[in-house]
Amino acid sequence: MYLIQLLLPLYDNDQQALPKSSFRAVRDELIERFGGLTTYSRVPASGYWLEEGDNAVHDDSVVYEVMVNDLDRGWWADYRAELERRFRQESLVIRAHALTLL
Repeated sequence: MYLIQLLLPLYDNDQQALPKSSFRAVRDELIERFGGLTTYSRVPASGYWLEEGDNAVHDDSVVYEVMVNDLDRGWWADYRAELERRFRQESLVIRAHALTLL
């Protein structure tokens, strides 16, 4: 089993707030495909990284999680590319963690 995490930015690359409808659409798509979803959206996660040498960049994100039995890397790669387009991002993080239920 895998835990898939999608880090969805609250703002596009021009620092424009993304519409709530974009987040609802992802929520609905994931629930329909995987039967459930957990969101961490009340307090955004803050990410920081360096671009072009010493230029610090900041992004606020919400986290969506789904659990899947099988990891379909091709589907997730295509979905990530689609979300990058929708959320107007150069790159968007979707990560998978091997999961053992206790």
